[in-house]
Amino acid sequence: QVQLVESGGGLVQPGGSLRLSCVGSGFTFSLYGMSWVRQAPGRGLEWVSGISNYGGSTSYLESVKGRFTISRDNAKNTLYLQMNSLKPDDTAVYSCAKCRTYSVCKDSSPSGQGTQVTVSP
Repeated sequence: QVQLVESGGGLVQPGGSLRLSCVGSGFTFSLYGMSWVRQAPGRGLEWVSGISNYGGSTSYLESVKGRFTISRDNAKNTLYLQMNSLKPDDTAVYSCAKCRTYSVCKDSSPSGQGTQVTVSP
């Protein structure tokens, strides 16, 4: 079955950086678009970024444009999210999700446990 394992979260000061990783297994990683989503305390699930199966297309939530970069390494079955200039509003549990097709999607649900990102002085 599909398994997604996220890592790389942590506590960082405002303005700092983190790089999240998501390793996929149980499916042919290179055939599917992938997404990052997040959930902050007391708030619903929020789509953050998406990438097509070979990385040719990417998309971002407006509030993270210019600060976050999504990428993937299909040889390693791994999805990444480079997060720079982090703000307290970025605090959330970040999860990755598999799309239903090869293209960028904004409606996939995460299946992993996620990784906590906390931005605080």
